[in-house]
Amino acid sequence: MRGRLGAIVGVCAGAIAAASAVGALVDQVRNPTSGTFYERFGKRACDIAVGLAALPVVGAVTAACGAAIRAEDGGPVFYNAPRVGKGGSEFTMYKLRSMKVDAPDLVMDDGSTYNGADDPRMTRVGAFMRKTSLDEIPQFLNVLKGDMSVVGPRPDLKRETELYQGEEARKLTVKPGVTGYAAVYGRNSLPWHDRLALDVYYVDHLSFALDAKVFARTFATVFAQEGIYVEDAEEAAPVVEAAQVAAKPMPATTPSDMLANVKAALGDGEDGELPLDGDDLRSEGGNVARLRQCLQPAG
Repeated sequence: MRGRLGAIVGVCAGAIAAASAVGALVDQVRNPTSGTFYERFGKRACDIAVGLAALPVVGAVTAACGAAIRAEDGGPVFYNAPRVGKGGSEFTMYKLRSMKVDAPDLVMDDGSTYNGADDPRMTRVGAFMRKTSLDEIPQFLNVLKGDMSVVGPRPDLKRETELYQGEEARKLTVKPGVTGYAAVYGRNSLPWHDRLALDVYYVDHLSFALDAKVFARTFATVFAQEGIYVEDAEEAAPVVEAAQVAAKPMPATTPSDMLANVKAALGDGEDGELPLDGDDLRSEGGNVARLRQCLQPAG
C-alpha cells in the first residue's frame, strides 16, 4: 500500500514539475521583463528608429510600384497577407501585390509555399519587385505597429506552422522580421526546414551584434539578388506545371461532360469511385496534365 502511494506521489510530483517547466517557458515568451536589456528595450527602440527613418522610402516605393501595378492589370496594389507572429498570434502582413489577382496557392512537398523564377502566377511588375525585394518594403509599417521587428525570422502561414517539427516552433518566441538570419544566409534557395533551423539558431543567439550583422548583410544580399527563388528544379517542376494549368483559362463544359471525361481518362475505381488523389495531383506532374485533358469538352 505504501509502495503504491509512494509511486502515485512520485508521478504527481513529476507532473507538477513538468507543468512548472512549461509554465516557465510560456511566461518567458509572454513576460516582457525576461531576456537581456537589448531584448526588452533596445530591440524595440531600434525598430522604431529604423521604421521612422524608412517611412519616406515606404511612401516613394509604394507610390511608384503601386502605379505600375495598377497600370498592368488594374488590380489592388496591396496583398494583405495573413501570417503568424510572436506567441502564435496571427496578424496582417503588408506586401505589394506581385501575383495575378486570385492566384492559387502552390505548395511544395515539404509544405512550404512555392517561390520560383518561372512562376506563371507572377505579374511582370511582380517579378521585378521580387528580384529587388521592393514588395516587402511596406512591412516597415508592421514594424511601427509592433507586429514585426526589422530583424527576425520570416513569418509563416498558419498552415505552415502546423508542419513544424522538433524545436522549429521556437521561432515563434520572437517577433518575425522584415529581414532575418535565414533570409540572408540562403534565403529561398535552402530547403524550408533548413531555413527553420537557422531561425531557431537566431532565437538562441539574439543580440544587437547579430541583428546589426544581419541588417548590414541584407543590402548585399538584395543587390546581389541571391537565393530569391527555389533552386531544386526536380522538386519544383510538378508545382510549376500545376501553376501553368491553373493560369490557363478552362473551356466551358457541363458537369456531366466533365465527369464522363474524367472516368474515360482515369478509369473507374472500386464501387464507381474515381482513382484520383489530391496529393498525387500536387506531387506528380503527369496527373496534372491528365486532369487538364479530362476537363476538355466531351466529343
